[in-house]
Amino acid sequence: MNKSLATNALAALLVVGGLVSPQFGDQIFSVGIFALSGALTNWLAIHMLFERVPLLYGSGVIPNRFAEFKHAIKQLIMTQFFTEANLKRFIAEEEDTISQWLKPGQIIDALDYERIFKKLVDAIMESSFGGMLGMFGGEAALDRLKEPFIEKIKTALNEMVSGPVFKQALARSIDADSLSADMSQRIESIVDQRLDELTPQMVKQIVQEMIRQHLGWLVVWGGVFGGLIGLLVSLSGF
Repeated sequence: MNKSLATNALAALLVVGGLVSPQFGDQIFSVGIFALSGALTNWLAIHMLFERVPLLYGSGVIPNRFAEFKHAIKQLIMTQFFTEANLKRFIAEEEDTISQWLKPGQIIDALDYERIFKKLVDAIMESSFGGMLGMFGGEAALDRLKEPFIEKIKTALNEMVSGPVFKQALARSIDADSLSADMSQRIESIVDQRLDELTPQMVKQIVQEMIRQHLGWLVVWGGVFGGLIGLLVSLSGF
């Protein structure tokens, strides 16, 4: 239900009722006219926020000042949510999580050791040792070394990634300062790009969707308090 329309309609009915009522007509009329005055002026004030009204200075404040609204939206997003301090704290909290799900051992097991061994054999055959190995069967002579080589290199890599040196290097690679600064710049760039796409009409619609439903109560209470003032005026005899 449209609160503004209902309030103004009820106030208008009270005005008409006061004009035709054989009893307490003055009081009813006073309540109705004051209620209508309060409801109408509050409705007009709300309307003037979103729409330009000819000859009324200051009307259409939201579309007129949409650039300031866009800047305020950006400031709210960047200063309240995506500050570098907040991003640093988020990255620091996530470091433990990263270390838990990052399992270097699984990565090592997934490596293509056959290919690694083949590259090693190719390097040996292209070196000065290649000619010597040719006298002992060439590449085939190295095949029996493949399994021991794979086992040895797997063991060596696992020892490396489980040691403190690797863990310290991994921690250093997660630089919270540089990451937070880079993330902040990227987020700000995305926000700027999106805000540049906004038009005065879009800004008006965004604000309307947020507050118009609640602003309807201003009309209701304007009518209520206007009616109470009208009743007091009529009872006081002014």
